[in-house]
Amino acid sequence: MADLLTLASLIVLQAVLGIDNLLYISLESRRAPADQQKRVRFIGISLAIILRIVLLIVLLKVIDFFKDPFFTFPDNSFVSGAFNVHSLIVLLGGAFIIYTAVKEISHMLLPHVDHADGENKQKSVTAVITAIVVMNLVFSFDSILAAMALTKVIWVMATAIVISGVIMVWLSESVSKFLAKNRMFEVLGLFILLVVGIMLLSEGGHLAHLKFVGHPVEQMSKATFYFVIGVLIIIDIVQSRYQKKLFAAAEANSKIKSSESHS
Repeated sequence: MADLLTLASLIVLQAVLGIDNLLYISLESRRAPADQQKRVRFIGISLAIILRIVLLIVLLKVIDFFKDPFFTFPDNSFVSGAFNVHSLIVLLGGAFIIYTAVKEISHMLLPHVDHADGENKQKSVTAVITAIVVMNLVFSFDSILAAMALTKVIWVMATAIVISGVIMVWLSESVSKFLAKNRMFEVLGLFILLVVGIMLLSEGGHLAHLKFVGHPVEQMSKATFYFVIGVLIIIDIVQSRYQKKLFAAAEANSKIKSSESHS
């Protein structure tokens, strides 16, 4: 009974911690050909589930290696810190996500470029699947370590990973369809992805005990992350409604001027 309660808690935990991962999967899969996107999401998440279970077993065996620092900055007044495997993976993952988000936002701003057509030509199916698997593993560290803090029973953790993966496959389809039908939210999604990258950088810097000019890097809390995301969503909704209002007013004024000119 205790294991079942732990399993239920882990499934909820995996779902909450996997929101940012789900967004990345939905956006990244859209860079594959349209007729392959559903297959890409299924294969990418399925491979990630298998590798997550492997990573779980590896972490249980060599957890100290992931925690112990293997590189330390020499003492100086500008920067200090000690990197371990965990911190380095999270830092690299955050940097890659920021790079991806900035590149896609820049691509949107290029003149005479259709972003929907351009993104499908940018990556092959294999490249998109690889990106989904790699970033899924980066996102999985927090959820796996949190699971290990709740239980040491492997079947409970593995079952939670599989169930959360199935939920992710199902939700990624809905999120991708929503983004395809509501193109204006694609920009919002990319900026949310940018915030995710910043959050990962702050987490990696905190894990590495990085200090710049004596000031430590503080990890962005999940509460702060969700607050920022909520503000971005509200801003996007208000802006889109205000824009529709301005368009309607401009169209009404145009009709009035047209009728006056004819009279």
